[in-house]
Amino acid sequence: MAEQEKPNLADEFKRLESSPEGLSGSTASNRLKQYGPNALEEKKTSKLVELLLTFWGPIPWLIEIAAILSAIIEHWADFAIILFMLVLNSGIEFVQSSKAADALAALKSSMALKARVKRDGKWTDIPAEEIVPGDIINLENGDIIPADCILERGPYLAVDQAALTGESLPVDKQIGDVAYSGSIIKQGTMQALVTATGGNTFFGNTAKLVQSAGNISHFQKSVLGIGKFLILGTALFAALIIIKQLYLQQSILGIIELVLVLVIASIPVAMPAVLSVTMALGALTLSKKKAIVSHLQAIEELAGVNVLCSDKTGTLTKNELTLGEPVLFDAKSEKELVVMAALASSSIEKDVIDQLIVSKAERGVLELYKQNTFTPFDPVSKRTEAGISGPSGAFKVIKGAPQVVIDLSTNTPEEKAVASKAVHEFAVKGLRALGIAKTNENHELRLLGILSLFDPPRDDSKAVIEETQNAGIAVKMVTGDDVAIGREIAGQLGLGTSLKSASQVFSKTKDMDNLPANIREEIVNADGFARVFPEHKYGIVKALQQSGDYVAMTGDGVNDAPALKQADVGIAVSGATDAARSAADLILTLPGLSVITDAVIEARKIFARMISYVDYRVAMTINLMVFVSASVLLLEEVPLTAIMIVMLALLDDIPIITIAYDNTEAAPAPMEWQLGNMLRTATVLGLISVVENFALMMAVRHWLDVPAAELQSVMFLQLVVAGHLLLFVCRHDHWFWQAPRPSAKLLMAIITTQLLAVVICRSGFLVPAISWDLIGIVWAQAILWMFVLNVARKLCR
Repeated sequence: MAEQEKPNLADEFKRLESSPEGLSGSTASNRLKQYGPNALEEKKTSKLVELLLTFWGPIPWLIEIAAILSAIIEHWADFAIILFMLVLNSGIEFVQSSKAADALAALKSSMALKARVKRDGKWTDIPAEEIVPGDIINLENGDIIPADCILERGPYLAVDQAALTGESLPVDKQIGDVAYSGSIIKQGTMQALVTATGGNTFFGNTAKLVQSAGNISHFQKSVLGIGKFLILGTALFAALIIIKQLYLQQSILGIIELVLVLVIASIPVAMPAVLSVTMALGALTLSKKKAIVSHLQAIEELAGVNVLCSDKTGTLTKNELTLGEPVLFDAKSEKELVVMAALASSSIEKDVIDQLIVSKAERGVLELYKQNTFTPFDPVSKRTEAGISGPSGAFKVIKGAPQVVIDLSTNTPEEKAVASKAVHEFAVKGLRALGIAKTNENHELRLLGILSLFDPPRDDSKAVIEETQNAGIAVKMVTGDDVAIGREIAGQLGLGTSLKSASQVFSKTKDMDNLPANIREEIVNADGFARVFPEHKYGIVKALQQSGDYVAMTGDGVNDAPALKQADVGIAVSGATDAARSAADLILTLPGLSVITDAVIEARKIFARMISYVDYRVAMTINLMVFVSASVLLLEEVPLTAIMIVMLALLDDIPIITIAYDNTEAAPAPMEWQLGNMLRTATVLGLISVVENFALMMAVRHWLDVPAAELQSVMFLQLVVAGHLLLFVCRHDHWFWQAPRPSAKLLMAIITTQLLAVVICRSGFLVPAISWDLIGIVWAQAILWMFVLNVARKLCR
């Protein structure tokens, strides 16, 4: 509706202004019903439900089925242990999620709380959420603009919209210009006609992007893939067992017990817990490096990032103006030029440029002069002007747009041509220029010189970018400033200078979720982007993701929030707004990007630990699943009891949580889940382990005549011992005896578990007791098979 009114907004303003009442209270009330309140709606979703549906996938169903089957056949010990594992895993996952609602709440907190509106012929302060299109509002210095509006009356406004568009300097606005909701007025006062409120504003569209942004992590997809793989195997073997047992006319309870054993054997019960603890401990390590992880899965994503989209202002640069090298004319020195510029500045008003120049002027020299009159900057004259008295008498000094000052000066045409050329060269480099002129004793206005201003790069940005690129990550600058400014900074930092104007790139499409192939290709090939708006940043990240890249996005403003949420890893830099921090996965507490390199290295170590554990756990699960199923189908016997398998889960997985502390290497390039290769390797290791199990089983039964009950204890110990030795094979891609050595915590956990398993089997606690000879045989053959398994893993990798 607001869009339909815009062609007649100027006429409507005149009509409303000619009427002393403005909008009436009833009209505003009707419009409020029509357009809705300014508040942005939140989508409230249960964290627990979302986690169960998206993260866990099919795995909890297997655990719950096992618990139900245990209860049916009244195996209460099994039921209690399985229930404990289910609650443990759910609890760990429940505490680590952060929602888009947090980002939306932060966005709303940035909105203006009150607005001055003309209603029923009177100016009154009302809550910002009650503003409607058609209202006339008054804007003045220090206000947060409460709605999108067109400026219709008043001298001018200087508006800080850096948080929305990324522009590093306040923007001058005149009659007819659009002012955006959420911007901050730095200077001036004007009246404006409201055109859009709430979700229809530029600010509101940013909030909508935050709400719609996001994607399933590669970690979630991989865990779901593993779960589906194991479920398929379990279903297949369970069907075969049920068919055979029904053919042999076995009892239903007997079949249920066999299926229970198989289901428990097929569940990587502690996998989500171990992976979550690994990431949680990694997050603790990153926090010590001044990087706060708000979403645990971002650690795994960070390890795979190969493109970093970096905001410029406040991220690559200091977000503070600095005086560059000036061009001098009548001024004898740079010091004199800066002092004269300071005399034409206000030390009272909060103008960024004036404050900078005054702070750079030599205090002792400045105090020799007195500012008698001062005319502030306005968009019409494009200059400030001051009447000064000092040691050499009274004079006038002006400061402003260089071409205006040059034209007003009485310098020679040749000097003016040189000055104009200098201004052009500054513009090419992306620098902002200011002309300074002063009247002489003949009251002639003479050009003193041209000052240049720029936002300098952070001291560590170039080195950090080089380290990031050496780690296999391409860095693309994304800025709201002009192409020239972005290109100059990119050149200084060693980035590519082939920057594209985002407005031009996206001019042919409005659907950021389904970009044409030619636009995606242009985005992928560009070194960076300038003149970027929030929807452009979101589209850039989306296009790179659709091209197969893992994307990290850094930012600090409201304008960055949608892209931060959409990125595989959103990184809020030091000093970021609440909206940016809420949408981000990683929050830096130190200025600059130096901590990102450390975070990437640490994330790759954490990811390596996760891959090691998954290789081990899936191989062990396949080993148990195939071994139990083959024993039942081929030998018509159950090699392990249900309680033995549950104890295996506890003895194998709970101590293995210490893999989170293991020593490992950081990969030199981005890492990713190679699910097909990982499942193939795990399957090979699992099947070789099955052969190992049957070889031991046949030898102990036929050569040593071990009774069936004791044979189950032997196989229980075999799976505990061989399982932990398999972990040493899966820890890294080298031979198991080579560095990096296991950490002390991991080694002690495994040794303790092995001793406990030996004590259980020797003492006969919960399992039939076996002799020391059998224990020695189990250990000896397991160590020999380590070499076979290590050779197989290296061949698969």
